[in-house]
Amino acid sequence: MQNIDCSKAPFKLGFGLMRLPKNPDGSIDVRQVCDMADRFIEAGGTYFDTAYVYNNGESEAAFKAAVADRYPRDCYTLATKLNAASKDCHDEESAKQQFYTSLTRTGAGYMDYYLLHCLMRATYTKYDEYRLWDFMQELKGKGQVKKTGFSFHADPPLLEEILQAHPEVDFVQLQLNYSDWENPGIAARKCWEIARKHGKPIVVMEPLKGGALADPVESVKKVFASAKKDAPIVSWGIRFAASLEGVMTVLSGMSSLEQMEQNLSFMRDFHPLSPDEMAVIHAAQQALDADKSIPCTACHYCVDGCPKHIPIPEIISVANRQHNNEGFRQKREYSIATTGRGKASDCIRCGQCERACPQHLAIMDYLAQCAERYE
Repeated sequence: MQNIDCSKAPFKLGFGLMRLPKNPDGSIDVRQVCDMADRFIEAGGTYFDTAYVYNNGESEAAFKAAVADRYPRDCYTLATKLNAASKDCHDEESAKQQFYTSLTRTGAGYMDYYLLHCLMRATYTKYDEYRLWDFMQELKGKGQVKKTGFSFHADPPLLEEILQAHPEVDFVQLQLNYSDWENPGIAARKCWEIARKHGKPIVVMEPLKGGALADPVESVKKVFASAKKDAPIVSWGIRFAASLEGVMTVLSGMSSLEQMEQNLSFMRDFHPLSPDEMAVIHAAQQALDADKSIPCTACHYCVDGCPKHIPIPEIISVANRQHNNEGFRQKREYSIATTGRGKASDCIRCGQCERACPQHLAIMDYLAQCAERYE
């Protein structure tokens, strides 16, 4: 066990364990995750976020190796999630088994925060069908879960409906970032307002929109550069989310020790955005509104059930780089991205990808455009 003082006051940065560093063979680089966890906890961080489906269970196992096996239980809080739409979930029994599998994988003994994962129009009824709302309360009554919630990827009316039907939940996890604040496909502001109306604390996911706001288009970079503030670009997105009323934690899916150090540099002693800084955010939002890139976060949820094994995020990345760089040799890069996998033209328009997409993108139309452009 690590010998460390865990009595520091926690701060609003949470360690998201979805995009962990990888070894050359594609496995998670647990040694680097250990280093990242050490730095996070030393600085006063406590909140770790994973899920049953992340990296096919490797994320939860990496948490055990990096944190649960190395630190006293009072040094961290753990959030993980039950996904009723996962490929190995087909009835109530298999859905509920996810909790016990996660308990073993993480080695945490109990869950501080337990969520129903990725509620969308296409999936939310499964959580009622499998009686998972009641299951979470049973776990809470037994002390196996401290607080219950859900992560949400749908429209404001559905969020209102769920919170009215389930006032027992302790918190909600929402996608909130300055890019999606007024985006009608995400409706971040409206969802935030509904959560506040119901008095639910908020955990923020995707403050950088899957990394898109860590390296935004040039027009946005120019806005931040013109502000003449000595602050990394990522700080604008994370601090925007952390400045919102009712937010208890902002998750950042960090993939390297360098990213951890950078985030700690401005979140260890967090200060909300000033009015002048909010004006800079508004200018960045206007620049994003003028950009026509496809807003994919490369979460790969669309790929898992694709019958043609099409690498959708990689194809979209090719299209976006072509849009932002006229000299980009897109056909060559498209060929590399699709070698040994499905091509855009292989799409049979089954709709699985669009039902799974948290960003509600018109993926089938994008694939048709890419097939015409690159094949």
